[in-house]
Amino acid sequence: MTDRQIVIPGEVIFQGEDYLPGEGTEKHGDEIIAIRFGLVEETKKLVKVIPLSGVYQPRRGNVVIGKVENITFNGWVIDIGTADGAFLSLMEVPRYVNKDDLKEVMDIGDMVCAKIYSMNKRGIDLTLKLKGLGRLDKGIIINANPNKVPRIIGKEGSMISLIKDETNCQITVGQNGIIWIKGNKIEDELFAKKAILYIAENSMASGLTEEMKGWFEKEKKK
Repeated sequence: MTDRQIVIPGEVIFQGEDYLPGEGTEKHGDEIIAIRFGLVEETKKLVKVIPLSGVYQPRRGNVVIGKVENITFNGWVIDIGTADGAFLSLMEVPRYVNKDDLKEVMDIGDMVCAKIYSMNKRGIDLTLKLKGLGRLDKGIIINANPNKVPRIIGKEGSMISLIKDETNCQITVGQNGIIWIKGNKIEDELFAKKAILYIAENSMASGLTEEMKGWFEKEKKK
């Protein structure tokens, strides 16, 4: 399947024993049925429906970007755009932390890229104990609908790799829709921002990666 189609709840997407139901779908007999409105995506016989609107639903394992809201005696309260608070314990920072001066690591207002490693009644627990996570210095922050994130990243990272190559920028996309862009020049950062916003606005289009290659060519000629 190359073109992405829009489906509504109750619609039959695929038929056949070979197909497996993923997010936003259910299997009834040999039929894969949509249980939400969105775009169909099929990868190696796994079928899922990507929602086109809605708020961010946090999940364990998600990489998110947030802002430090508060500092406690044992960590940082991070705003990641969820109803439940997110907390980063100093024990989840992969370096020595002076308990008397947590501001040395991160201060209120700083942006951070972290991973959700636990969710419970108390809230969301974050960690920095993975490569690529930590405080985000300089650069610009933009916000996109969290449900557009799969389109911005692209299948197997194809879209985000294209944007990075064309703009010479470092880009980190949080699953919560917050995106960090850092380039050598502000012009490069703004170019990357323009591309990402274009993708978000045209997320329902099929063949979007190929379209973006043409978009970059046209923009560079201006």
